[in-house]
Amino acid sequence: MIRIAICDDEKHMSDHIKAFVYDFFHKKNREIHLRTFLSGEELLHYNGQIDILFLDIQMKGMDGMETARKLRADQFRGFLIFITVLKEMVFQSFEVQAYDYLVKPIDKKQFERTMERLYASMQNASEDSLLVQKGYEGCIIPKDAIVFCEIIDRKIYLNLTSGEVVDYYERLEHLETKLDSHFFRCHRSYLINLKHLKGYKNGTAYMDDGKEVPVSRLRSRELSDVVLQYMKNL
Repeated sequence: MIRIAICDDEKHMSDHIKAFVYDFFHKKNREIHLRTFLSGEELLHYNGQIDILFLDIQMKGMDGMETARKLRADQFRGFLIFITVLKEMVFQSFEVQAYDYLVKPIDKKQFERTMERLYASMQNASEDSLLVQKGYEGCIIPKDAIVFCEIIDRKIYLNLTSGEVVDYYERLEHLETKLDSHFFRCHRSYLINLKHLKGYKNGTAYMDDGKEVPVSRLRSRELSDVVLQYMKNL
């Protein structure tokens, strides 16, 4: 499932985009979950995952640009598409890593051109990302954002660079097949991302988020060789 949000203080515009979104993903046969927000303040209070965000730049109260800055500072990693009446405002979008912008009034062809490119980007990004399913919901997590993975009572806990911990049900062996060679099974209950490994001593891996991960005696013999090989491939 792809999680989508629309933030626009004009309800008719929000409904207009919503109709385009539902139609586009219906044609792709992809399930989505869509939420709408009427202000930047309301959006910032939402704690759920958002994969694609349509954000109006000119809103009452906090404008879209300031909202985007706060979202990025809070580790928002989704695709950001600005909605604007002024093309000139778009030059500011680079600082918040906007994917694209739509100029009002938005016509369907303009919308679909942007969404076709974005959808292709999501498909291409699948090798660098992990789609995590939690019941009927799911979220896209960049693999590089995973510091380490832990399994407790059949539940996976992904510890991310943002400090967030995402939990869901999956076998660690299954997850291991989805990850790249820079992930190492250091313990029967742990996978570490070598990109975030800071050091190793006496059966403990020290990660760059300050956390410590146990390394089994059997795996510790392999760790040095794996790290050396990883460094050669950089």
